[in-house]
Amino acid sequence: MGVERTELFGAEAEPYECGLSEELRRVARTELREDDGSRAHALQQMRDWIAKHPHIRKCRTDSLFLLRFLRTKKFSVPMAQEMLERYLAIRQLYPHWFKNLDVMDPKISDILDAGYLIPLPERDDFGRRVLFSCAGRFDPYKFSSADMARTHSLVVEAIMDDEQNQVCGYSYVNDEAGLTAGHVSLWSLSDIRKMIRCLQDSTPMRHKATHFLNVPSLANKLFEFFTMLLNDKLRNRIMLHTSVKDLHENINPKILPKEYGGTIPMAEMIANFKKELVAKRAALQALDDMEIELHPKARYVSDMQEELAGLAGSFRKLEVD
Repeated sequence: MGVERTELFGAEAEPYECGLSEELRRVARTELREDDGSRAHALQQMRDWIAKHPHIRKCRTDSLFLLRFLRTKKFSVPMAQEMLERYLAIRQLYPHWFKNLDVMDPKISDILDAGYLIPLPERDDFGRRVLFSCAGRFDPYKFSSADMARTHSLVVEAIMDDEQNQVCGYSYVNDEAGLTAGHVSLWSLSDIRKMIRCLQDSTPMRHKATHFLNVPSLANKLFEFFTMLLNDKLRNRIMLHTSVKDLHENINPKILPKEYGGTIPMAEMIANFKKELVAKRAALQALDDMEIELHPKARYVSDMQEELAGLAGSFRKLEVD
């Protein structure tokens, strides 16, 4: 494992070969301002910046990793650099959410086996990878919010290097049937706020559409609070569905688990994805080798602290039934 971990941080020497089809290259050029010249120039700028950064101690500099940020920020190098700083910082500010991502961890393994979260093997009609979650399959009395967060982190880290995912983005289907007061009480309002800031500003993913199914009335106020914290772009990409039939009008049913109208049973999807996680285990654990100094005056630290200041009043206004 030690050799594999070392190789992960020396991959920048390998020449980049674009893994996109001609159609996806056109999408990247139209939507992300990416072509061979802009990509090569931006990658070199990112590597030079990392090498000279006063606080970054260790970071992946291979092309697939850096392209996560460049494609998310449509090849604005300064914005990609800022997101990378924040990505490295949140991993150290909140290690209980973003570190120790191991499919062999008994808690994470059990959560995955239960069917709480799975990337669907087939893409939606827009070429996006779909992350499918079922709240009722997560046991809030056996697992903590940190266990939930690490499971999400493991799953997304395993798929973020995929170039089609980087270009086309992601959509989400969240079945909230079975959501109970136990689930709601797992997360403090402060932690919800922190997590949403992490997802919006520090995670290199193009969030394209979010579908919620079967949201129970007990979660209405929490859901309102959650959506209030999202930026306008993400808030406008949320769709609520009252039935699976309604969901099928927006998501091709053939890509869903068999239990939701598709053809492949969820258990089979889970087993295949866990094999993928095992194959990537060393690379995923090596992410913990990355390090940035959390300098108190640095923007990526001070911004997070300022965003979380003065929130007590907002929390007091919210009453969760």
